[in-house]
Amino acid sequence: MADQELGKVIHFFGKISVAMIQITGELKVGDSIKVKTHSGEFTQVVDSMQVNRTPVTEAAAGAEVGMKVAQPVKEGDTVFKVS
Repeated sequence: MADQELGKVIHFFGKISVAMIQITGELKVGDSIKVKTHSGEFTQVVDSMQVNRTPVTEAAAGAEVGMKVAQPVKEGDTVFKVS
């Protein structure tokens, strides 16, 4: 089964390594994601996430989610849910 597109990076806070992602599907803590950047890609597990600065364990389509990322990302980078 192929990875399914989950959303796009809409902002990156470099000093704290947090990406804001506009998601188009469901995302839960513990899910694996793949981020395709302009210079490559990386995979990581979602350890925690926030919506409106409030910790959540899951988020639905349309939410803007903030989460720590393992590597720097840029606006427009694509996020996939690893199946």
